[in-house]
Amino acid sequence: MVRGLVFDFDGLIVDSEKPVYRAWAEVYGLHGEDLSLDLWRTVIGHGPGFFDPVAELERRLGATLDGEALRARYRARQLQLMEAELILPGVREWEAEARGMGVRLGVASNSRRAWVTGNLERLGLDGWHCIRCFDDVGRPKPAPDVYLAVIECLGVGPHEAIAVEDSSSGLQAAKAAGLFCVAVPGSLTPDADYSQADLVLGSLADRPFTEVAALVGP
Repeated sequence: MVRGLVFDFDGLIVDSEKPVYRAWAEVYGLHGEDLSLDLWRTVIGHGPGFFDPVAELERRLGATLDGEALRARYRARQLQLMEAELILPGVREWEAEARGMGVRLGVASNSRRAWVTGNLERLGLDGWHCIRCFDDVGRPKPAPDVYLAVIECLGVGPHEAIAVEDSSSGLQAAKAAGLFCVAVPGSLTPDADYSQADLVLGSLADRPFTEVAALVGP
């Protein structure tokens, strides 16, 4: 019986991956450099610190840059682009169905808590029973720590929970924690490795949560 539903945030609840990539790509362009999508795809799904865009740009240019100014420019543009991003299809419906079934709701993210909670508030998505982020665990995805922290907080066992992910690193984390995992490929990662997923959907709008929950063991 399913008692917990755990969403990833970036790329799953809202397509924040495109604004993040575009904002950094514009910073690189100002310095005559190209931030390729192929490179960025290797970064998606990993926590802060996995890749430093400023350090990479400095390496390419062979010069020291004003990192604080570059990050401020990036953040301003990222926030501007994020304003246009809405909740992805099926998220509200799955959330409502789960609530109606008495299923507890969580978010497990590799991003920092302020980013996740701030955007959830902006989108009008509240009432989560538990939110765990990069700040709350020792190791980010693909380690299972954030999922283990969420299900402990929710008070459910891994066999009683469904994870929903858009990245291969998130999928690895959810499966390592023992959860049934639904993969919804992100807009920038349609060809990522989702072979470990229990189910792959083009969108959460493709199937109702009640139907997917029925696939999980008794």
